[in-house]
This record gives sequence, structure tokens and C-alpha cells, in this order.
Amino acid sequence: MESTQAPIPNPPRAITSKDILYLKDALSWELLAFKKFHFMAQQVSNDEIKQALDKAGKMHQDHYQRILTHLQVNNDEAMANLPNTQLN
Repeated sequence: MESTQAPIPNPPRAITSKDILYLKDALSWELLAFKKFHFMAQQVSNDEIKQALDKAGKMHQDHYQRILTHLQVNNDEAMANLPNTQLN
């Protein structure tokens, strides 16, 4: 079964509690990957391999920073500005 849903061009302004849990996990994964690549880069003597490991670690560090930017939003204000979709 193929999904025909278009990707969301911009992240939502409000973050649900489920989103926060996922983002927390994603931050942990990216930080762990960065730490592992950094550690491995310190252990090797081959400069080419060291550069490749450093590059991979930098990629995960960048991902970590990008996820953090999504968390830097006033969530209470964003939730207050959402249209009321509750059924009466």
C-alpha cells in the first residue's frame, strides 16, 4: 500500500506530548551517534578514516542542533493560537 500523503513543508507551530517524546528519543540517538563517532575517530591512526569518522560525527551533531531548533518554540502560545477543534 503506497502512501500518497504529501510531506509537510514546515514543522507544526505546536508540539504535542507525543512529539516531544519522539524528539527526546531522536536527540538521544543523535547524541549517542555523535559520541560514538567522536570516540572512534580518537582511536584510529589513519588520517583518512579519522576524517571520515569526524565527518559522520559532525553530521549527527548537526542533526542534534537541527532537532533542538524545533524545540525552541513557545508551545503554550502556539497551542493557544490553534483553532478550537473540540466538538461541543
